[in-house]
Amino acid sequence: MDTNYLKDILQQVEGRQMTVNQALEALKNLPYEDIGYANIDQHRNLRTGRAEVIFGEGKTPEQIAGIVKHMMKTNARILVTRADQEDYNMVLKEAPQANYIETARIIAVGEKPEPVQTDGAIAVLTAGTSDIPVAEEAAVTAEYFGNRVDRIYDVGVAGIHRLFDKLDRIKDADVIIVVAGMEGALASVVGGLVEVPVVAVPTSVGYGANFGGLAALLSMLNCCANGVGVVNIDNGYGAACLASKIHIGK
Repeated sequence: MDTNYLKDILQQVEGRQMTVNQALEALKNLPYEDIGYANIDQHRNLRTGRAEVIFGEGKTPEQIAGIVKHMMKTNARILVTRADQEDYNMVLKEAPQANYIETARIIAVGEKPEPVQTDGAIAVLTAGTSDIPVAEEAAVTAEYFGNRVDRIYDVGVAGIHRLFDKLDRIKDADVIIVVAGMEGALASVVGGLVEVPVVAVPTSVGYGANFGGLAALLSMLNCCANGVGVVNIDNGYGAACLASKIHIGK
């Protein structure tokens, strides 16, 4: 339930266009709505400033579409992460206006908002091209949360001159998300070059000794640069949530 929905109810009650009982009926799903296979946290937007986001992986297309259907009643924008084409096809039956951002594996219902701030941005960096899907999950999420995003991809330490060529753009950012697999060294390098917070995202990209991202995760946790925080492996969504709270406070 987003704040605009709640404000509209309160204004209608104040203007006597809606009775108190009608308002109570409209708010009956607070704090959550039980639809059998899911308890939808309709109150989360009011508590945290951000509506519940649907994690698509492990859910059936029918379950995802059902959750979207119920959330659409009170939320102007809905995101489904880790979604595939089959999930999208099912969601379209409930939300014909939905878009599927394939690289990010995100289904978005509702228009992307204008950035809350007219200047400043979250910079999203990747070490390599193979890290782009996780980076796009972060970038798209951040944009739908009202942030301006600057994408700077394939600037890893194997060719560090590529990073230095983009330093002006990187240093202009208010917060930086660094997405890297293999040994995850890019986060340490960037953290030692900038004065803003860095959110590091280890990815599962790499050969066997990468251990599905564990090597990059441990490397980032052992970062010697100051001001670097680390989220879970492949967690572009979580990185965007943290960066957004740093950038615009929500």
